[in-house]
Amino acid sequence: MKLGKRLTQIESMAIEKYDHIWDCCCDHGLLGAALLLRQAAAQIHFVDIVAELMRELENKLNQFHPKNSDSRSEWQVHCIDAAELPLQKNGGKHLVIIAGVGGDLMTELVKAIYQKNPAIDIDFLLCPVHHQFTLRQQLIQLNFSLKTENLIIENQRFYEILLVSTIQEPHAAINPIGNLIWQGNTPEQEKIAADYLKKTLDHYKRMQLNSNADVQHIIDAYSAATFTLAPTPTITSLKYSASRPT
Repeated sequence: MKLGKRLTQIESMAIEKYDHIWDCCCDHGLLGAALLLRQAAAQIHFVDIVAELMRELENKLNQFHPKNSDSRSEWQVHCIDAAELPLQKNGGKHLVIIAGVGGDLMTELVKAIYQKNPAIDIDFLLCPVHHQFTLRQQLIQLNFSLKTENLIIENQRFYEILLVSTIQEPHAAINPIGNLIWQGNTPEQEKIAADYLKKTLDHYKRMQLNSNADVQHIIDAYSAATFTLAPTPTITSLKYSASRPT
C-alpha cells in the first residue's frame, strides 16, 4: 500500500546508517514495511501494544518478507508498550520512530525510553498529532540535539516532524517553536508556514480566553516567528519558560 504524505516524509528522514529502527505505535506496519523494503537498517522492529494487530502484521510479514529470504534486513514484531523497548538487548545505533499519537503521550514515551537507556546512541523521529510545544520543551530539558525538522500538511492537518538525537551537538539546539520549519524556498512552503502559524496562535489565544490558561509565554514565542526564503535561522532571542510547558 502506498504511503501518504506524512508517512512518506517520515520515511524519507530515516537516512542515516542504523542498526535498529523501531516503528512504535506501528498500527498496520505500513511505515516499517516501507523501511524494510529499502533495507533502511539491519533490523526493523514493529512495536504496538494491540495484540490482534501484531498477530495480523506478523502473518503478513511472514507471507511477504519471510525471514529465510535473502534480504539484508531482518524484522521482529513486539507486542509491548513502547516505553519498554528492549534497546539494551540490541547493540548498535537505534532510531526510534513515534508518530500518530499526541504530544503528551509522546513526551512520556520519549522520556521513559531515554531514562531507561541513558548510555545508548538513540535518534528519535517524532511526529506528534498535537501539543508540539510540550514535546519540544521536554526535548530541551533532556538536552537532546536537533538533526532536522519539517512541517507538512496532509488532509488539512499540519504536522511537525522532528529528527533529534540523545547525543548533544554544538549549535544544534532544539527551538521551543521550531526553527527550520519557518524556512523554505518555495511560495508553497511559505503559505504552509503562515497558515500553521496563524492556526497555532489562534489556538493558544482561544485557550487563554476560554480557560484562563497561562499560555502567554507560548503566544509570545510564536508571535516572534517569521518565514524566510534564506537558509538561515530566523528565530532569535525567544523568551520562554522551560518549567511551564502547556
